[in-house]
Amino acid sequence: MTADDFRRIALRLDGAEEGSHMGAADFRVGGRIFATLASQNLGYGNLMLTPEQQAGFVAEMPEIFLPVAGGWGRKGATHIRLTAAHEDVLAGALETAWRLRVGKNVKPARGKRPRK
Repeated sequence: MTADDFRRIALRLDGAEEGSHMGAADFRVGGRIFATLASQNLGYGNLMLTPEQQAGFVAEMPEIFLPVAGGWGRKGATHIRLTAAHEDVLAGALETAWRLRVGKNVKPARGKRPRK
């Protein structure tokens, strides 16, 4: 897979838009970043996952997924090695990150207060 494949797959997710953050392409849904190409020069795409999701991907496919170094990685930011990934793996990982952000965009219903 390539950065162009990453972009194509990310943008086919419902409501996904491409933006830019600090000079790198990012992909957002509802204004929230779910993936970036900030490390494409190193051959990686980046996914914004939970630490638990990251641990699952890394444990299952360590040749494809690895945590981003530092604090971002401890919070779930995950590299995907583009040349090692197949389309179905990349699509599934992007969808996982996308679903996480879609879920955060849903606001809980508020109970109405009686008017005085």
